[in-house]
Amino acid sequence: MTTTIAPTTPTPSVTTPASSTSATSSTSSATLSGLDSLTSNFNTFLTLLTTQLQNQDPTSPLDSNQFTQQLVQMTGVEQQLNANALLQQLVTNTSGGVASAVGLIGKQVTATDANANLAGGQASWTYNLPAGVADLKVQVVDANGTIVSSQAPSDMSAGNHPFTWNGQNLAGNQQPDGGTYTLQVTATDSGGNTLATSTYQIGTVTGVTQTNGATFLTINGTQVPQNSVVSVSQVASTSNNSGTSGS
Repeated sequence: MTTTIAPTTPTPSVTTPASSTSATSSTSSATLSGLDSLTSNFNTFLTLLTTQLQNQDPTSPLDSNQFTQQLVQMTGVEQQLNANALLQQLVTNTSGGVASAVGLIGKQVTATDANANLAGGQASWTYNLPAGVADLKVQVVDANGTIVSSQAPSDMSAGNHPFTWNGQNLAGNQQPDGGTYTLQVTATDSGGNTLATSTYQIGTVTGVTQTNGATFLTINGTQVPQNSVVSVSQVASTSNNSGTSGS
């Protein structure tokens, strides 16, 4: 039986994603600088061409050969812009995307994400409370913003609290698997002042996907952005350990 140990206070101890960030950042800066330069030249070219067409002599219009050459030049600049955009995406995919994320598979990570997919009739989160909480309300909201579950946990101590929703709405009906739900945690002190809380996905990375250049990790059946990861650790040994359960 595998034990998943949640950190008492998530701290930014990630080294894997961050290690590729500096290299990607420098490459991205150079690429974006070149892209900005090409964009500026492209806009300037269009301005000059438009001005030339507007102010040409009607009795001596612009030579068609020259006009064609200018259009070809404009098309060439536009193609350079597109090529640079594709190059930027390629650099992101290889340097800071899937290549680095694959190394996280099988490791336990903590990611700041309040969304979770309902799978197997349940969805799980971990929320962190500060000290001094006097009143606590935890709500599960669907993609339309409708509250489908509302609870008032009695444990309001400071630290991490695992939370598992059984997939049943307020009427007691089981929601179908596959939906994405958001956990909303509202905590107030004895004076009624709202306190800051955090919501996480904590679990073992089981897969990596990429959509539109963005890299996502699969944790607890939920896809979270790689850049939302705040800590990474090895999965605890199964020997001489007992399993933990969510509330």
